[in-house]
Formats: sequence, structure tokens, C-alpha cells
Amino acid sequence: MSWKAWLLALCLSAMAASAWAAPPARLALVIDDLGQNPARDRRVLALPGPVALSILPDTPHSRELAQAAHAAGKTVMLHLPMDPANGPYAWHPGLTTAELERRLDAALRQVPYARGLNNHMGSRMTLQRPAMAWLMQRLQQDHRFFIDSRTSADTVAAAEAQKAGLASLSRDIFLDDDQSPGAVAAQFDAALKLARKQGSALMIGHPHPATLELLERELPRLKQQGFELIDVEMLIALRGNRAMAAHGKAGVYR
Repeated sequence: MSWKAWLLALCLSAMAASAWAAPPARLALVIDDLGQNPARDRRVLALPGPVALSILPDTPHSRELAQAAHAAGKTVMLHLPMDPANGPYAWHPGLTTAELERRLDAALRQVPYARGLNNHMGSRMTLQRPAMAWLMQRLQQDHRFFIDSRTSADTVAAAEAQKAGLASLSRDIFLDDDQSPGAVAAQFDAALKLARKQGSALMIGHPHPATLELLERELPRLKQQGFELIDVEMLIALRGNRAMAAHGKAGVYR
């Protein structure tokens, strides 16, 4: 074989390999508990890429942050308080559907441009199947998505969203249950490993100092490491509302 023929064969082989190369592992990121501290909120807003901002309705800067995030092209979410959370917007077992709806509507007015919501706390409320079923039907009517923060292993929220055909996701990794820098770094590494294993991972974090420092440092490095940070709505589309192995079997939530 001449060197020209060899070079042509090599180029064709490289092109074929590139065409069949696996897509990058995908990551999506939601930052919760926002609207309380303008300095922290600004750091989250400045994070690179399509980071979703989940804003508490009963905070002094909720509307201001939602407007700024929308203007910056970020995904705005309502961080809806659920039992054992308290406050005027919190959902509790035993409340009537009319009262749940009143609180949801009031919370949405405090967080304009919310494209979806996830639960703040909610380890007791997300076990309430009738209330979760109603919520998913309501979000379907509103054309909003739902993310189950999975604050309880026994949550039925994701399963009810799936039954309703609602655009939804379940959290894979909490970055900062332990707020120490080493623990946050370990959780971020766990998210990368999970994304490589199953193709994607949904991370939820909070505006703690160690979390923000890690994200400011590591998010700009993701691409060169073979990862793509994508919007949560794109991840919903990619997963097609199917449960990951940790949350269900054969794509169906437990």
C-alpha cells in the first residue's frame, strides 16, 4: 500500500470512529434555596452554563432573582416548601385540595417565570399520593415540569408524575448534605462517575460556600473532561421520563 493510500485509509478510519463515537456524558444542575441572600444569589447567577435556579417563595428577594435569572436566560424554578417545611406556602398532609392550590398559586406569583418546580424538604408530603397526583395533573395543565428532590426514599412524587405523563426528573446526587469542602468534592466526583455509567446525572446543590467554590472551579473544566452541562429540560427530553436504575426498574418508578 502506498503512503497516500495508507493516509487515506487512516483518515477514513478516524472519520468513521468519530461518527460512531459515544456522546459525552451529560450533567444537569439545580441550585436550591435561593432568594435569601443577594450576594449568594449573584454567584449562582454567574455560574457558567445552563444552571437552573430554584427559588423559595417566602424569601425577600424571590421576585427580583426570578426576574434577573429569566433575563439572563437561566431556567427559573419554584422551590415549593413541603412538610416538614413551614410557612405560608408550605404543603402539609391534611390540607384540602383547594388550600394546596391556593398556596401553589400564591407561591408561583412570588417566583415569576417558573418553568417547573421541585420540593423543598417534603419528606412527609411527597408520600401523600392523592396530593402528588393532583400536583402532577395541575403542572401538566400549566405546561410546567417537576423534579423530585427525593428527600425520602419512599417518595411517590416521581411515580405520580410518570403516571400523569408529566415532564419530570428525579434527583441523582445531592452535592452538599455535608457542607465540608472534601465532602462536596466527593459528591461532585460521584456525580461524574454516575454520569459516565448511566449517560447522565442530575445534581442538586445549595448556595453554601464550599459548593459555590467547587462549582466556580469545576464547571468550566467539564467539557475538556468529556462532560456536557445541559439544561434540566433537555435532560428530561433525553431520559424520556424514564426512571434511572437507582429509582425504579425497567424505567418505571418504584
